[in-house]
Amino acid sequence: MGNLDPRDLRKKIELLETLPTIPNVLKKLIAVIENPRTSLQEVSKFISNDPVLTMRVLKMVNSPIYGFPGRISSVSQGVVLLGLNVVKGLLLGVSVFELMQKAMIGLWEHSLGCAVTARIIAKRRSIKEFEEIFVAGLLHDLGKVILILRFPVEYMKFMEGAEHGDAVICKAEKEVFGVTHADVAIWLTEKWSFPKGLVEIIGNHHRPGVSRYARVETAIVHISDILVRARGLGFAGDHSVPVVNPGAWKLLGLSEKELREVLKETEDGMETAGELFV
Repeated sequence: MGNLDPRDLRKKIELLETLPTIPNVLKKLIAVIENPRTSLQEVSKFISNDPVLTMRVLKMVNSPIYGFPGRISSVSQGVVLLGLNVVKGLLLGVSVFELMQKAMIGLWEHSLGCAVTARIIAKRRSIKEFEEIFVAGLLHDLGKVILILRFPVEYMKFMEGAEHGDAVICKAEKEVFGVTHADVAIWLTEKWSFPKGLVEIIGNHHRPGVSRYARVETAIVHISDILVRARGLGFAGDHSVPVVNPGAWKLLGLSEKELREVLKETEDGMETAGELFV
């Protein structure tokens, strides 16, 4: 597996919709979001034609976690308020929810915790597009799900090693596949026509120093991922807590008092998170 040409691996990854384990709604969604000419109206229609997707999207955007509690009464209203990029990301989040739960117990809780934390920090730092940062946090580990779906046997070995405390997922991914879940996420988000900034945040959350278009935003998701791991919210594939990038830490300038407040807000928000996808 380690000798697989990265170009061949990328082709396998990008053919995600051909996997038998991918739900039909996600296959249809991929076709919608891959088209750069897809309009807000078309996305609204796609959601509205699926009752389960409609319920989940409305439930999430109206939750205290997301920031519009009780204010969004229709899919079209939600799409207009949030914007196309946020809605595309949110749709992916709700569509891979069950896949995440099956792929790795605790991964969804970790991803949602990262999203909530990132949104809180972004608002504190007066980032205008804080909803996009929420989406980036929600999808930052999407590459893990895809690798698990494509290579279940190999990834299961990583998971077994992690359970015994002697494996670091990123390192194992690199050794076996030649790339990490973050690289996989870059391939897919580029294919899905996500904006450069969002691709960077998701793809560089382990190496925020290389981001060019969204340095602060990438730093936020990087720090959020580590905070959620350290706090033990969910499970990201191993029991390690990565080292904080010094540049990202300096860029955000979070005080000890702010960190405590952020974690308290995250925990308060996560109390309602479990109700979103029932």
